[in-house]
Amino acid sequence: MNENPPPCPKCSCEYTYEMNALIVCPECSYEWVPDESATEGGGAAGERVVKDSVGNVLQDGDSVVVVKALKVKGSPSGIKAGTKVRNIRLVDGVDGHDIDCKVDGFGAMQLKSSVVKKA
Repeated sequence: MNENPPPCPKCSCEYTYEMNALIVCPECSYEWVPDESATEGGGAAGERVVKDSVGNVLQDGDSVVVVKALKVKGSPSGIKAGTKVRNIRLVDGVDGHDIDCKVDGFGAMQLKSSVVKKA
């Protein structure tokens, strides 16, 4: 893509390199998408990257599949593995719950990105 990738937005290292669609900093191991940092000026929106259980980058509006059975407080049955969840929103949640969504039969809730896979 670029001959000279931009410096790292976290540590200002000049020795960044490209790896597929990401730019990587060898000093602090930070990874980011160059288009986001260019449009945001290296702001906070370009710094947040949420990945699913297998390493795919998630975005608002994606559909995901739950990869393991989850217990739900107040419900005799939990969410089964293989349940598809549509139109997710990425949030800064509590205790690692970074996905806000509606699950059929359960309603609105937050999930951890480590228990879902991009559909």
